[in-house]
Amino acid sequence: MDQQAVLQELCDGVSAAGMMGTLERLQHWVKLSGSAQEMESLRFVEQRIAAHGYRTEILLHDAFISLPGAARVVVEGRDLTCITHSFSRPSPAGGLTAPVVYVGAGGDADFAGQDLRGKIILVDGMATPAVAARGLRAGVAGQIHATQDDHIHEMCISPVWGSPSAETLEELPQAVVCTISRADGAALRGRLQAGAALTATLHAEVDTGWRKTPILVAEMDAPGATGDDAPFVLFSGHHDTWYHGVMDNGAANATMLEVARLAATRRADWQRGLRFCFWSGHSHGRYSGSAWYADAFWDELERRCVAHVNTDSTGGRGATVLTGSGCAAELRAVARAAIRDVAGQDYTGKRFGRQGDESFWGIGIPSIFNSLSHQAENVGAVHGAVKLGWWWHTPQDTLDKIDPDNLVRDTRVFVHVVWALLSAERLPFDYTAHARELSGLLAELAGQLGDRLSLAPLNHALAAFEAAAARIAAAPLPPAAVNAALLRVSRALVPMDYTRGDRFTHDPALAQAPWPVLEPVRRLAAAPAGSAAEPFLRVSAQRAANRVAHALRQAREALEALHA
Repeated sequence: MDQQAVLQELCDGVSAAGMMGTLERLQHWVKLSGSAQEMESLRFVEQRIAAHGYRTEILLHDAFISLPGAARVVVEGRDLTCITHSFSRPSPAGGLTAPVVYVGAGGDADFAGQDLRGKIILVDGMATPAVAARGLRAGVAGQIHATQDDHIHEMCISPVWGSPSAETLEELPQAVVCTISRADGAALRGRLQAGAALTATLHAEVDTGWRKTPILVAEMDAPGATGDDAPFVLFSGHHDTWYHGVMDNGAANATMLEVARLAATRRADWQRGLRFCFWSGHSHGRYSGSAWYADAFWDELERRCVAHVNTDSTGGRGATVLTGSGCAAELRAVARAAIRDVAGQDYTGKRFGRQGDESFWGIGIPSIFNSLSHQAENVGAVHGAVKLGWWWHTPQDTLDKIDPDNLVRDTRVFVHVVWALLSAERLPFDYTAHARELSGLLAELAGQLGDRLSLAPLNHALAAFEAAAARIAAAPLPPAAVNAALLRVSRALVPMDYTRGDRFTHDPALAQAPWPVLEPVRRLAAAPAGSAAEPFLRVSAQRAANRVAHALRQAREALEALHA
């Protein structure tokens, strides 16, 4: 049977009944990170995946976890409907009392020019790491967020990716943070905008500290693949939840188990191994599980992992649009084919945001997907509450929010993607697409820079790399040699594409521009010509350009060695 027929057989084999049966069981556990219920649920998942022939292990590790408890917001003697958040500071005895200042949506411009030290700010919109970081810099004592829909959503507000290190500990939020209803928020905003002086008292119980959390690892090798350098595909999703979390992330766990079941039936066709990781600490530790795994297994992942497939919140009711998920440029052809063949939609491609368990970019591992299917009326929205359904991060994330047909569709997309990565003799990486994306960015920067910094050496390095990538695309070369070279290319370029350049640390969980390693070049381009800062910015920009040019040379040399 040819591989296209095998793929069709696998997609046709996706079972709605099997996955819904899994969710019938998973819905009974509230899976807070490090809790007994989380472990009980994870043991169930372990039994299911082991039954398909995978080796399994549950790793326990220390993680810095924050579990929000009871909260009260009191204004002028009236209690408002509210919750507190993961990584809020607990309030002092008697609560935190301070004047309230309205800061709009909480952007940089909203904070500018105001003395907010010791104040409680009122913010339109969800509690986020970005607003928490701005609040920390401004010295605010408390934050009241007013939800912009009819539901109050649990959030993790830490901008520190993973458990904090000695270097990032001081970046944790230091304010008491609560979210109130839209109606209460509108009333407070109206009073403040009318000139009223309001004082609020915030009460928040938050249990933050180190605790043991689990990761379930399940693995199966390709036929005949032995040794410490045998390549594998990593397929991951978080297991911890807010409340019962049937969509987020029980449905994705069901998707992973179904992909595991189907892929194992055609193991004879695998070209590389398949490893599943079910994370804890996603919701309550800012990706502490995947970040720890990346750190603890850095060397093995660097040598062996060819790609990372991530899944989150599959099968949501009303989730009809599959064109908004992130994907590395070199894997977009894989994503496009899967979404076209399964859903009949045109996926044109989108860069990843700084979110999800994407803890492996520093190692140099290209990624595909996270949340896949979104609500049609809210495509492009920032927060999951509107992208993934109103029930996201609320107690209403229950079994009735799953559409079995959508769950089958989404799972077939993941079958398609995983099978492409498992079965292709040559890894399906298109680094000419990667090069084209960088070329567009450099052209834009060159127009902004004028004569302040020449990007000619960087453009020359890029053109040479793109030519080398194009030459091997159709060259009759041994697949094993090509795959080894493509791994070296990814290790050189993925950290440039998605990090600030340090392969051994994790950038903050804050928005980044494309190719964040080139941020010094952007700062130079934005500086007023002739300003006092310009010469200093030019030094930083030159070094950033050199870093990327060096990575491109390393990638080009890896490809050119195939012709030696």
